[in-house]
Amino acid sequence: MNVTAAEGSEPREEPRYSIVVPVYNEEDVVEQLLKEIRCFAHTWRSDYELLLVDDGSSDRTAEIIGNQFANWSQGKLIQLSQNCGQAAALFHGMKRARGEIVILLDGDGQNDPQDIPKVLGPLNEVDLVVGIRVERRDSSLRKAMSRLANAARSRILGDGVIDTGCGLKAFHRRVIEAFIPMRTLYSFIPALAKSAGFTIRQVPVRHRPRSGGKSKYGFRQFLWRPLLDMAGVWWFTRRRCPAATEKSS
Repeated sequence: MNVTAAEGSEPREEPRYSIVVPVYNEEDVVEQLLKEIRCFAHTWRSDYELLLVDDGSSDRTAEIIGNQFANWSQGKLIQLSQNCGQAAALFHGMKRARGEIVILLDGDGQNDPQDIPKVLGPLNEVDLVVGIRVERRDSSLRKAMSRLANAARSRILGDGVIDTGCGLKAFHRRVIEAFIPMRTLYSFIPALAKSAGFTIRQVPVRHRPRSGGKSKYGFRQFLWRPLLDMAGVWWFTRRRCPAATEKSS
């Protein structure tokens, strides 16, 4: 998978936080989302980086991001050479992240950046924090499909998470070692993390209606693909070697 990064000098020191946002044809919403992230991040005293991974958009998404990052030193645009899917963009962005803490955020504007502190708070006690969408602002069909997929996944994989589809998550960078590149990675981040011995906590976060653009998910993305991949994750998590730790002297 070929990638190109927007021009700009690399920061010399590793930042405290890495915010990773995958986007695909989000020209209608990405500018407002970036303004909201910048408004929130302006209050941070700790250093951070913002990685926008453009998954081969065919509209003005990359152009808009480039314009926003022209005077934003923490922002970096990573462009994939072709559309590979949200999971591929997400995985690539996480592997490029340099921060001690990695924050994931959807690129459609339905996650509120002001909720980022909610998923950061518990990280002094657990490895991964998952946002749980309250009062979801989706169609009845989409919510029904999500409930079915979440119920099946939680019952079979036993990850204990009630809403893996929420894009807002935060974790220590070491947790990335638990993930594998797969098309429905976003649905199985908690199960993969738990199988590797990492601890998880869920926190309620807000969910907003789309203000523009189109959803990239249909019946296959919500049900069939996750259900098929779930069989593979079930096998993988049961064959996975436990994390090895050295005996203290």
